[in-house]
Amino acid sequence: MKDEKELNKSNIPFHIALVDDETIFCKRIRNFLLKRSYSIDTFLTGADFLHATSSRVFDLVFLDLKLPDINGLKIFEYLRRVHPETNVVIITGYGSIDSAVRAIKEGAVNYLCKPVRLNDILSIVSSIKEKVILRKNNKLLQESLKKNNILDGFIACCADMQNLMATIKKVAPLNCTVLLQGDTGTGKRMVAQAIHELSDRKDKKFVSFNCGAFAEELIANELFGHEKGAFTGASGPKSGLFETADEGTVFLDEIGEMPLSMQVKLLHVIEEKRILRLGSVKPIELDIRIIAATNRDLKKMVQEGSFREDLFFRLNVVTISLPRLTDRKDDIPLLIAHFIDKYNRQFSKSVASISPEALNILMHYDFPGNVRELENIIQRAIALSDTDVIRPEHLPADIQHFSFESVDATSLMSLEEMEKRHIARVLELTGYDRQMTSAILGLPRTTLWRKMKKYGL
Repeated sequence: MKDEKELNKSNIPFHIALVDDETIFCKRIRNFLLKRSYSIDTFLTGADFLHATSSRVFDLVFLDLKLPDINGLKIFEYLRRVHPETNVVIITGYGSIDSAVRAIKEGAVNYLCKPVRLNDILSIVSSIKEKVILRKNNKLLQESLKKNNILDGFIACCADMQNLMATIKKVAPLNCTVLLQGDTGTGKRMVAQAIHELSDRKDKKFVSFNCGAFAEELIANELFGHEKGAFTGASGPKSGLFETADEGTVFLDEIGEMPLSMQVKLLHVIEEKRILRLGSVKPIELDIRIIAATNRDLKKMVQEGSFREDLFFRLNVVTISLPRLTDRKDDIPLLIAHFIDKYNRQFSKSVASISPEALNILMHYDFPGNVRELENIIQRAIALSDTDVIRPEHLPADIQHFSFESVDATSLMSLEEMEKRHIARVLELTGYDRQMTSAILGLPRTTLWRKMKKYGL
C-alpha cells in the first residue's frame, strides 16, 4: 500500500461520503480524515445522501445500515445500480452482521462493526484510494489515446511519434519506394502496413517477407516463384510473393540481410517492374510498391561493399526513421494501458492498471527490445497476476531493480540524517517494537538504544 502522504499528493480527486445518523460519530470521522487531507462529506439521513448523489459521484461511501429514514441496504442496492464504481463499506452493529455479510456478497468492499476504530477507517481509505487513482489514471490514459492519435492503431503522444504519423499520412498516397529504419521492435512492419492501408492499394494484397529468415537459395524461389521442372522437386508451377502482390504492396523486412546476388535481382524488379520465374524466359509484368525495412546502417554497408549502392538509392526515395522506446518515454504509460486492455480480453482477466512502483521501474528501463519487449512484459505480467494491479513482483526478475529517485533537497542529506530517518521509519512501521526493529536493521538492541538516544527517538 502506498504511503498516505504520497497518495494525497495526487491531483486526481477522491471523494468520500459518510452516511450515519450519529452526529458525534460523523464529526469525529470527518475531523480525523480532514486532518489527513481527505475530502469527505457527512450525511445524517439517507435522503440527504441520495439527494447529493444526483449531482455528484462518491468514490468511497461509509454507509450505516440503521438510518432513521431509509434502510441502508436499499441505499446500497441503489448505488450498485446507479454508481457501480462507487466503493461501499458497510457500518453496522453486532446485531446486523448478517446484513453486512449479505452486502459483502453483493459487492460491498468491506464492513466495520461499531465502535469503529480510526485506524481501520484510515486503512480502508488508503487502500481504496490507491485503487481508485489507478483506475482513474487508466481511464485518463485511454482518453488520451483517442485524443492524441492522428493515425488509427498507433499508440503515441510524444512529438517524435506525432511527426512520424504525419509523415506516414503524407507518404502513403505517393507511389514511391519507402525505406524504414529503426531498431528491432520499434514497429517497422506496423508502419509499412499503415502506409499500405492509407494508399490507393489498400484493397489489394500486403505481402511481407523477411530477408533474413531464408537461406540464399530459397529467397529467389519465395520471391519470384518457379516453373515446373525448374529444379529437382518442382513438380508444378508456383507464383512468388512479388506476383502474388501484383497491384499491392511488398514489405521486405531486414533488407540489409539480403545476399548481394539477390540485391541485383531486386534492383531489376524495381527498375523494370517485371520478374522472371525460376526456369522461365517469359517476363511477368508487375505493378507493386516496395517498402523495405532495416535495423542496420545501409550507408555503412554500402561503404563496406556488403550492400549495393544503386539498390540503396532506389530504396532510399523516402526514408522514415522510427524512434526507440527509450526516446519516447512519455508513450510508455499509454502503451501499457493499451496492452493491459488487449491482454485482459485475450486472457479473460480484469487487471485495472499498473502500480506506480511498477510503472516507475518500466519508465527507467532501457528496453533494448523496444515496444515489442514492453508488450511481452505486460503480457507476462497479466498472465501471472492474481490481482487487479500489476506490481513490481509481476515484472521479470532481471528488471525489477530498475528504479529512480528524483534529486531534491531531501536526497542530498548527510549519512547521519539518512540513518536517523531510516531508523525512525522502521520504528514507526514496527509500532516502536525494539526487538523487531533491531532484527530488521541488523543492529544489537544496545546499539539501537544508543542511536535512538542520540537522535532523540
